Amino acid sequence: MILAEKIKILQNYFSIKDYDAVINLSKTILRKFPDNSFVYNICGLALQGKGDHIGSINYFEKSIFYNQNNFVAMNNLATSFKKVTEYGRAENLYKNIIKISPKYVPAIHNYANMKKHHMMYNEAINLYNQALKEDPNNNIIRYNLATTYQGLGNYIEAKKEILKILKINPKFIIAHKVLSELTNYSSKDSQILDMEKLIKDEDIDDVQKIELYFALGKAHEDIKEYSKSFEYLKKGNKIKKQHLNYNIKNELDMFENIIDVFKEIDFKKKLTQNINSKKIIFICGMPRSGTTLVEQIISTHKDVYGAGELSYLSQSIQKNFFDQNFKLNREKVLAKLNEETNDVEKFYNKQLDYHKSNLKFATDKAPQNYKWIGIMKLFFPNCKVIHCVRNPEDNCLSLYKNNFPSSSMNWAFDEEDIGQYYNGYKNLMKFWKTKNPNFIYDLSYESLVKNQKEEIKNLINFCKLDWDPDCLEFYKKNKTPIKTVSINQARKPIYDNSINSSQLYSRYLPILFNLLKDAS
Repeated sequence: MILAEKIKILQNYFSIKDYDAVINLSKTILRKFPDNSFVYNICGLALQGKGDHIGSINYFEKSIFYNQNNFVAMNNLATSFKKVTEYGRAENLYKNIIKISPKYVPAIHNYANMKKHHMMYNEAINLYNQALKEDPNNNIIRYNLATTYQGLGNYIEAKKEILKILKINPKFIIAHKVLSELTNYSSKDSQILDMEKLIKDEDIDDVQKIELYFALGKAHEDIKEYSKSFEYLKKGNKIKKQHLNYNIKNELDMFENIIDVFKEIDFKKKLTQNINSKKIIFICGMPRSGTTLVEQIISTHKDVYGAGELSYLSQSIQKNFFDQNFKLNREKVLAKLNEETNDVEKFYNKQLDYHKSNLKFATDKAPQNYKWIGIMKLFFPNCKVIHCVRNPEDNCLSLYKNNFPSSSMNWAFDEEDIGQYYNGYKNLMKFWKTKNPNFIYDLSYESLVKNQKEEIKNLINFCKLDWDPDCLEFYKKNKTPIKTVSINQARKPIYDNSINSSQLYSRYLPILFNLLKDAS
């Protein structure tokens, strides 16, 4: 069989995502043709597809070695570097590609995405626009540009870009979802009718239907058609749950594992390592409990950098403390406490350095970091922990109304799962407070709404920050971009519309609300 035929087979295997076949055949080909840049690249892509990003790096580097102008392999290598948090090496590759080939759109686009990840939204916008000059009908790039404007609170530009997308392709479903977020519906307008028509379209798959169902749920709530709203939300949650390979027991077991690991650990033990001077303000709690709002308030302060919802703490914990069964290991925690270097904080701050902020304080508002309060106490001695608390029914209803993209939220698409998760969270927080009674600052969403000035001043004081009156007018500053589903609410002055909102839906979610009552 000649080389061209073997490469054709390789491409066929890759197209059906048979990555093992791609890797095996690639190795066979490379034994005979060890300088084939294309084969090294496709083998690297197959390893990427299997999640082996470290392994893929070697193949992409060899692909580039045999063809120094292989921009495709360079771009793929940069992707692998990003996946293993080698952001500096990824950035150097993107810059090199763009310098040599200024019109290579995939590299420009991916570089923009990395800038957005590091909260450098204005730089990302410039790169997205640069890519669109070369490929103006690329709706994926335009969608990313629109959501970047949205994250900055520039809703006019965001809406302009979304409407351009829908003009090019009226069936670009995720654009309808963003448009619904940007719209406060007062009546059943043409976009609602368009979405209701699309939901019946035979060309629309389940993933697209899920987006439409949640968007329609939001739209009908706006026009106070709560029964219709819940009908759409229920359908969206049901399909999403069906497509997930998920069991709430895994999450409940994790709660038990965390308590078991930390119940005998002495939290008074002092670290022997050097302590980083940057102070992290961890803002955590149940998702949809007000964490984004609290970050917007604190990060308006002149001395605070708002880093957004970071994954660095959980990545550091998995790297340093998980065993081969992906469970927290007590012996690894104890061993790290006695080491000369604080690898946990060191890894975290290395990632944070890529955000290029010189401010002394930084916020991290990943809500589910509440699981790791024990790690914060032991390995981040300078940190502050704010725990956001909200009325359980309102909080859990808000979860049910949103289509979360992250796999860490797979428990949020079934009312019984949500109820069980909430009760597990509540039990874990009770444990942390027993172990560290003065370490955690509880902030009630309802108290913040009712007594804004007093609560904000108390919050800033807890963080050991000098008073900055700008914090009272956080919604005018737009200093910190927003990536989460709270993207529009947290840009407004504090309002009380969402307090007791669960009463409008209580008859539709009896299992959830009974679970919450039983545990109260």
